[in-house]
Amino acid sequence: MFGSLMLFESVNYGVFLCLDCLFRSSDMLFKYQGFEWVTLLPGIGLELVFLVMGLSAIAVIFGAYYRLSMLVCTLCLAYLFLLDQALYLNHYYLALIFCAIMIFMPANVLWSFDAKRAPAIASNTVPAWTRFWLVVQLEIVLIYAGLVKLNLDWLNLEPMRLWMNNRSQDAHPFFQMLTQDAGIAIASYSVILLHLVGAPLLLWRRTRLWVFFIYCFFHLTNATVFNIGIFPWMTIAATLVLFDPNWPRQLYAWWQVKRGSRLSDTAVQKKLDFGSEPATTMGWRLSSVVVIAFMCTWLLAQIVLPLRHFSIPGDVAWNEAGHQFSWRMKLRDKRGTASFYVVHNNQAPVVVKPREHLTANQVRKMVCKPDLIWQFAQFLEAQYRNGPADNVKVYVDVNCSLNTREPVPLINRLIDLAAIDRNEPVQNWVLPNNKTLPKKFLPI
Repeated sequence: MFGSLMLFESVNYGVFLCLDCLFRSSDMLFKYQGFEWVTLLPGIGLELVFLVMGLSAIAVIFGAYYRLSMLVCTLCLAYLFLLDQALYLNHYYLALIFCAIMIFMPANVLWSFDAKRAPAIASNTVPAWTRFWLVVQLEIVLIYAGLVKLNLDWLNLEPMRLWMNNRSQDAHPFFQMLTQDAGIAIASYSVILLHLVGAPLLLWRRTRLWVFFIYCFFHLTNATVFNIGIFPWMTIAATLVLFDPNWPRQLYAWWQVKRGSRLSDTAVQKKLDFGSEPATTMGWRLSSVVVIAFMCTWLLAQIVLPLRHFSIPGDVAWNEAGHQFSWRMKLRDKRGTASFYVVHNNQAPVVVKPREHLTANQVRKMVCKPDLIWQFAQFLEAQYRNGPADNVKVYVDVNCSLNTREPVPLINRLIDLAAIDRNEPVQNWVLPNNKTLPKKFLPI
């Protein structure tokens, strides 16, 4: 299933979407800190990356040279992910996480080309830590997706009210209720319960199937109402890992009974198996210790990383410091305008409109995100600097609205962004937002 989703992304982006519009029509691409060296490949290099990613995804589907194929798929996705920070989406990040984890998974020991090609690796079992890694990673994502919604804006139905009210005219009759405050309130609070209560219940065998069906309904609704790519389908597929490890065999046996088959349990097992268990060696045990130590470090980082914004003063939804990689999904709607002013050698300021250098999507993503604004200011400083003796200053006048609040200045317009270091604390140059929501659902 995961390989199929990666193949879909490869074809969808590499064939049906305009790569020139996404990457080549801009004068700059926004970079994640520490990955400024990731640059756009010349010529048809980008198309070749999608081609290689698609071919590796096909190999993953069939379990052909699995680990190499999974590694290649991960590297291709990582390159595309790091290419432009303005294109950050949580489901791309989740897909990259799953790709990296699955490099270590023995996903090719059963029902695969590799198991047919090399019977020595065929096995009906895998080490328990492999399933544990995927299960804990998924639980972290689901629980954080609920915890982050325990904030005043979400509890007061924003930005869901804004989005759903805008869809009231074209919403399907089935979703009309979701465009009214009562329906929005039920949906908003149910999502919190689903993640904080439902995610742990997925670990309990008695409630797992029913919660899974609820999650399926939730994700299918999201896929219908919002344009969130493969995220719903990837999460549904990942949730299947929480079921009994032999659930495909159970499903096959049930299907044989429904068809009236008289195959014995032994016969069914033989049709599903690829040979006997390989002997466990001390070498495998020693290598497992190293991988398990890496797994524990990985999961600890996944738990700590979403909490980093608590160490940064200010509202994370406003200053964006710590927002990414924290599963803060669908929590804010930010709209604004920005004008940049370049002062070259103390001459009269030159007004620069971002659309002159960026794509419409980049401008929309940048205009209310301080780090992206800072990067564009650095780009303008480099554009106007003719030599080391030049004195170039860049100022920005940006006003943003957060979740229907009244627009207010985001950046201190008196600060020269060209002189600001990327590691400068945001509270030193990003202004606070003291505006309150214009209307509230609850008196809180």
